[in-house]
Amino acid sequence: MRIEQKKEAFEVDCSDLTGSKFTDANLSGVTFHDVNMSRVAISKANMAGAVFDDSTLPGARFHNLNLSGASFEDVNMNHVIIENANLSSLAIRNCKTDGMSIDGVPVADLLAAYRERK
Repeated sequence: MRIEQKKEAFEVDCSDLTGSKFTDANLSGVTFHDVNMSRVAISKANMAGAVFDDSTLPGARFHNLNLSGASFEDVNMNHVIIENANLSSLAIRNCKTDGMSIDGVPVADLLAAYRERK
């Protein structure tokens, strides 16, 4: 099925849209609930105000993104690697940091050295 230049809401329920492609489409305000989106590819998308809740993203790849002002709460970031990122003004609060390192230096050691200097 091909839908072009339509401006109307669709309700899609219990459907298999495997292999579908959305190009130059306005999906503002769309809700996805209980959806298998494994191996989905999203590029050049404006996702300002997007909400990801109660979802799994193991093995996901985030590249060349602007996450300015984003909020992460109650997330499992075990074994996550952050490279070549601007972390200016990043705040980490009330988080488990066991085994976390920055440029190969354990955060526990950095915090201990900081506390010792205070």
